[in-house]
Parts: sequence; C-alpha cells; structure tokens
Amino acid sequence: MVAPGSRSTPLVLALARDGRLTTHVRIDERSAAFFALGRALATRRPVAMVVTSGTAAAEVHAAVAEADLASVPLVILSADRPPELHHVGAPQTMDQRLLYGARVRLYEEPGVARWEARSSWRPLASRVYEHAAGTTGRAGPVHLNLAFVEPLVGEPAEIPMGRGDGPWRTSRRLDVARSVLTAPGRILGVVGAGVPSETVADMVGLDWVVLGDATAQGTLAYYDALLRDDGFAELVRPDVVVRLGGNPASKVLAERLVAWGVPCVAFDGAGPVADPSGLVSEILGGLPDPSSSRGNAAYRATWTDASTRVDQFLEMDRRRDVLDEPSIAHSVVAACAHHEVSLVVGSSMPVRDVEWWAPARQTPTYANRGVNGIDGVISTILGVAAGGAAIGLVGDLTLLHDVSALVDGLGDAGGRAVIVVIDNGGGGIFSFLAQANESAATFGRYFATPRPHDLTAVAVAFGHRASLVTSITSLERAIDEALAHEGLSVVVARVDAPAANVARHGDLNSAVAALLATP
Repeated sequence: MVAPGSRSTPLVLALARDGRLTTHVRIDERSAAFFALGRALATRRPVAMVVTSGTAAAEVHAAVAEADLASVPLVILSADRPPELHHVGAPQTMDQRLLYGARVRLYEEPGVARWEARSSWRPLASRVYEHAAGTTGRAGPVHLNLAFVEPLVGEPAEIPMGRGDGPWRTSRRLDVARSVLTAPGRILGVVGAGVPSETVADMVGLDWVVLGDATAQGTLAYYDALLRDDGFAELVRPDVVVRLGGNPASKVLAERLVAWGVPCVAFDGAGPVADPSGLVSEILGGLPDPSSSRGNAAYRATWTDASTRVDQFLEMDRRRDVLDEPSIAHSVVAACAHHEVSLVVGSSMPVRDVEWWAPARQTPTYANRGVNGIDGVISTILGVAAGGAAIGLVGDLTLLHDVSALVDGLGDAGGRAVIVVIDNGGGGIFSFLAQANESAATFGRYFATPRPHDLTAVAVAFGHRASLVTSITSLERAIDEALAHEGLSVVVARVDAPAANVARHGDLNSAVAALLATP
C-alpha cells in the first residue's frame, strides 16, 4: 500500500520494481491505511503501508489503533529525514520515534541506510514480519521508521544475504488443548472476531450451542431477541460457557452470562479472549477440536428450534416489502450468501442488526471491532473487495466520515464493491441510548448530527454508480445489478428517522416473545 510522497521515494521505487508484490496507491494516508487493513483482514497476511514523513505518518494512527486491538497484521513503513535535518526547521520534519506508542508490536529505527550494514537488513525484515504475523506473540501492527538521505532516486539492488539467521520462520501453531469439559452437558460457546468458521463447525458438530458476533460464520441466529425473554433465558441456562475470540455486541447476552453464574473457560487459539465481565476462570491453549467433550443434543435442539421459528417469522414479515434497518441487515447478509461474496459491517447499528436480526453468516465477514469506530470503514470495505468482491453495510455518517475513500475507489486493483448505506438522517444508535431523552434540539445537534447531503449525488460526483432504494425488493435488485459491474457501486437505502427504528426493534422483540409463549 503506497501513499505518494517524496521522502519515501526509495521505498516506493523498490516496491514498484519488484514484480513479486501487489501494490495499491491511494492519495489519502488515513484512507490508505484502512484500505491496507482491509487487505490484511481478507488475506490474513501482513500488509505493508508506505508513507512519507511528517503528518502523513500521523494520519495512519487511527488504523494502527484498530489493527492493535483487532490483531490485524499491518506493517507501517514510514520515511523520515536523517538526524541532521531534525530540530533545524527542515520542512515536513517531526519527531516520528515511537509515533504510535504502545500500539505496535515492534518499533525499529535502524538509522540511515548504509551499504556496509546491509547484512542487518534481512534479519530486520524478518523481525518486522514475524512480529506482525504473530509468530512471536499476538499478531498486530509494527512500525519501521526509515531515514533516507538525498539523492532519493536510484536503482534498487538485490536484497543481500543476512547474518546466517536461517530461513524465515512460518507462523507458529498453537498446541491444541484437550477440553476440560469432562462430561456431556449443556455447553454454550460464545465466539467473536478472529474465530475461524472451521472452529465454529467443530463446536456445532459436538452439539455445542454457538452464539457469535456479526463476524462469526455458522453461529446460531437471533439469540439476542431470544435471550430478552426471561423464561427462555432460564430454560437455556448452560452448564458451562466456552469463550473464544472477540466480544459480541449484545448487552443482553453479556447480562445473561453474568446472571447465570456458570463456569466459564476460554481457548486462546483464535487470539485474545474478550472477557470484560471477568467471568473466565481458565484459558486453555489452542482451539476446541472434534475430540472435545460432546454437548447435549436436546439442549442444542431447544436453541435451534427457537431460532428457526424466529427465522420463519422474519421471512413472512419480509413479504411486507417495507424497508427498515433490521430488514436491510437481513437482506444484505442473504445477498452475500447468494452471491458468495464477503461482507464488511460498519460500526454502531449495522453491526448490531447483523448480529441480532440477520441469518447466520455463510461467507467471510469483517468489521473493525478493535476500537469499534466509524473511521476508515469505507476504505476497509474497498481493501477487502480489491481484486475480488464484497458488500459493505454502513450508516450515512460512516460514509461521510470516510468520504475521501471515494476519491480512488478500487483504483487499479479491480474488483466489485457494493456499499449499502442506511440513510436514516444521522447517528441512529444514539436513539437507543439515554441521550435520546434530552431535548430535541440538544439531541439533534450534539448526538444525532444529521447531515443534509444527497448521498447518491456524493457518490456520483466521485465517478461511481449510485442508486436510491425504498423497498426490500428494490434493495435486492440494486445489489444484484451492482455486483454485475466492475468497480464501486453505492446503494442508498432511505429509511425512516431513528425513532422509528427504535419502535421497530421493540415490535420485533415483542413478536419474538409472543412466539416463545406459543406452544
């Protein structure tokens, strides 16, 4: 990933002349960094980001923070002025040492490149790669700050041999631990970002009930609505909870886990285990495997039957052809499965509606759930889609926040990206929070922050296809048509104001409660 600049010229020329590497170019460093993050998510490999000195390097900080908390392998290669140009008023020069602080797994500043020190370059590159990939610990961002002196233009040489450190090491494999679950029981798995679909399939194959966040594939759908019912929550109280990966968005699930008070263990093979409530008593190495203890088939059937009934109700409800936020989430997930493309979900309400009201994800699904911000989400979608295909689901403010991503779109990477934008006139999630009780003027100005922009006109102004939809049928048709074309398409789904979405969620939860009360 390259963001153009002058001081980084030696790096850029080396990349450009190395036919083994795929390069992308974006003019906005912040957008470029999130694009690189998207590529790392999709490829599961370290992606390098080249930036020039000064504020360019600072622009990358938000993506570094996301990569840190989400364990995404990102390699930041920042160019710098040599020491003699610091503190003397040289342009585009600032102190870039430890610029990202503790956010990076490794910081290296080898000084100005010297030919006589060439035997140190390959070991340096190896250390950088290994720390990013997670072979020495948890995967995440690394920062290599590289000072260059003029002339900046030259011919890259062959990479010299190293100091005899041996070949690059491959990613280490965690030893798979045997489950401590010694007898069949009511086993509830809770999984989040980072958990492979194969692991979920293994857990389900053991008759475990598996609940997951929006990014999890193959987990049980609609659990948030089911657990809002006290009777059902008591009926499905597990014997043990097994945690893997990140944290689901559902506060209802978090509250039930605390209230149940059952033993809770975790596996670390999918990355850091989210445990904000402090319930995990033991963390085991590796991942559950097919030899782990079997769960209770009747227990799993109770969950599955309830989820199926909700799914059938929602399918009937969709025949109204009314566009609302839960229905949009449901349709977008279904479209991803139908077209076999990846999904990238924006923060705030989209990630919750996908987790709560969409069918189980069947294709790779991503979300910036490290810091959970809306910054850079459009760029992340484009990074995932580059050279392939992806659908993104975001809110209107998320699109406007990262509108600079539309400048380059997919660039010369090719591919198909469809961004479905829920246009509800502001920050819809705040209508679910206590701030909604403030006066209309205060709430609107400081929290909802509506913007009057015509989002289809914004997309067209940047040279992309755009359409406006007002029904489920037209949404599904627009997605189908957009995926038939190369490049970026924006589908704006116009819905009622956020207050109507609050009421809609309430109606759906009441309907689920009625279903559970019916024999």
